[in-house]
Amino acid sequence: MKTQLQNLGLKDTREIFYNLSYDELFEHEKRNAEGNVSSNGTFMVDTGIFTGRSPKDKYFVKQDPSQKFISWGKINQPITAELFDDLLKKAQKQLSGTDLYVQDAFCGASEKSKRAVRFITQVAWQAHFVKNMFIRPSKEELVGFKPDFVIYNACKCVNEDYKKQGLNSEVFVIFNVEKNIGVIGGTWYGGEMKKGIFSMMNYWLPLEGKMAMHCSANVGKNGDTALFFGLSGTGKTTLSTDPNRALIGDDEHGWDDDGVFNFEGGCYAKCINLDPNSEPEIYGAIKRNALLENVVANENGVVDYKDGSKTENTRVSYPIEHIENHKKDLKGGHPKNIIFLSADAFGVLPPVAKLTKEQAMYYFLSGYTAKVAGTERGITEPVATFSACFGEPFMPLHPTVYAKLLGEKIDKHGVNVYLVNTGWTGGAYGVGKRMSIKATRACINAILDGSIQKCEFENFEKFNFAVPTALDGVETKLLNPANTWTDANEYKKMRDKLADMFVKNFKRYEDVKEGVEFAKAGPLA
Repeated sequence: MKTQLQNLGLKDTREIFYNLSYDELFEHEKRNAEGNVSSNGTFMVDTGIFTGRSPKDKYFVKQDPSQKFISWGKINQPITAELFDDLLKKAQKQLSGTDLYVQDAFCGASEKSKRAVRFITQVAWQAHFVKNMFIRPSKEELVGFKPDFVIYNACKCVNEDYKKQGLNSEVFVIFNVEKNIGVIGGTWYGGEMKKGIFSMMNYWLPLEGKMAMHCSANVGKNGDTALFFGLSGTGKTTLSTDPNRALIGDDEHGWDDDGVFNFEGGCYAKCINLDPNSEPEIYGAIKRNALLENVVANENGVVDYKDGSKTENTRVSYPIEHIENHKKDLKGGHPKNIIFLSADAFGVLPPVAKLTKEQAMYYFLSGYTAKVAGTERGITEPVATFSACFGEPFMPLHPTVYAKLLGEKIDKHGVNVYLVNTGWTGGAYGVGKRMSIKATRACINAILDGSIQKCEFENFEKFNFAVPTALDGVETKLLNPANTWTDANEYKKMRDKLADMFVKNFKRYEDVKEGVEFAKAGPLA
């Protein structure tokens, strides 16, 4: 291993802790005083001043051949090969002459599509995080493990020259596609490793004709796979956690010629206001081998999940085995149903709508939800949020590449696609009310058991969705939002306003011919 690390530019390393077990990592975390132990034996750490990702500090090397495929802009910022090499040397210097933790893992449960990744860090809990989040190789697989990609996590490294280098801050999260190297400097946040490799999977797989997706997935007793796309707060995790269906995964998946597969071997759940009654599976997963981030606990180690004084983004990572009802091989067949979740705070979208393939590509590209604005001076109107492919920060290629691929797979495998509104009805936020979980579950169940296919549908004006005229478990008037508003003119104004937001947002994809074509499936301006 020392020879391999010298080949990676690391010199005079002291002890190398290679693929430690959970128990060994736990002992190292305690010995190094990297955090505290909760009352039920879960290790707790603080990630310092960074309690979330640093998207403005993420860069790709601009060089051939990858620069021809990467969609450059605010999300995918360019960095020169020379500057990458300088920062890599800075990170290597930081990691040299110290104890190191090396963790090897796979990203992807598919033999045909997985990548082998080596993570190098100075911190035991970050090796623990990697062990939780990625797929853990067997002892046999670790013999002769050859990484396809290497992440240097030099979280203790600070780049003081960032201003003259033209970078955003002392933090750097940089990727060299041709050298198969990623470097993290200046931030302790574990999620940078998780999402860094997800970004790379979103580069590699589509160029092989495979989908990389920011979604959750589950499978029914008859083997029918379902995908759930949705931005934060739309119910993606809650609705895919179903006692009658096995969880494939909660966040990142691929879709190749054999079907759907989890990229990860664990889950990374938000903890703020975690309640054992409403989310018993996640609450029960927080035990020894899980890793809590930035939570507040008393002197006895009892965690107060309501306390967001360190951050609202309190998190727990845990191996997926901590969820009892999970798919053991982390794989499923080609999806039968795809569900786009939107929490529409404008009260315009129907609780469920069936989409054509063209509409599926359009609304996938739009990646819409609406967040509720602050109410310090009374109720203000919601804020529309659009994130391409429901994961824009992690998409190195032009968003239309992913949409086109989705359309091809929908066609090839005869997939049904639905839009489900988990937001407001009967008026916008402040006037209407939130869609009940009971009604949403009824919509999801009708999709999954196929009963929605037997419904009669009508056209939903302006957006041209097909909405059911009646559905078991859902009050009939809810199915078309036009029937739930007391003022029909106010409803039409809000509907037209939201449609206009979609049209304006989509203009940014019309810089390529595919985007111009896909725009035809959107709402009428």
